[in-house]
Amino acid sequence: MATLRLEIVTPEATAYSEDVEMVTLPGVEGELGVYPNHVPLLTTLNPGELRVLKGGKETFLAIGEGFVEITGTTVSVLTDMAIDVSAIDENAAEAAIARAKAAMKEDLGAEEIASVQAALSKAMAQLHVKRRRHS
Repeated sequence: MATLRLEIVTPEATAYSEDVEMVTLPGVEGELGVYPNHVPLLTTLNPGELRVLKGGKETFLAIGEGFVEITGTTVSVLTDMAIDVSAIDENAAEAAIARAKAAMKEDLGAEEIASVQAALSKAMAQLHVKRRRHS
């Protein structure tokens, strides 16, 4: 069976690097399913759920904003966050959302607003993935 090499890289480390059967990504225009021999593509990613199919088993990760480069044999993801569903702390994500919402009520500059919005998006992605998968 044909496979894809999936590489997920964050500023901290390589979060995932394996041969897989399929990847589903949260693209800016909706979910993007990638199988081997996919047409080459470079696009941006929204925070959300990344699903990996390998050996008939699905793995779920919460990812942040980023980019993906797809070739017929590789999927390279560069993102600011990649967390396996089993490692997501639901209480910590809820607390981060509450902090971000409280910060948005303050008088912030444009850079601070962008930072808070990014933190809010990442926390919401984690919470969504965790609750959707009940892990």
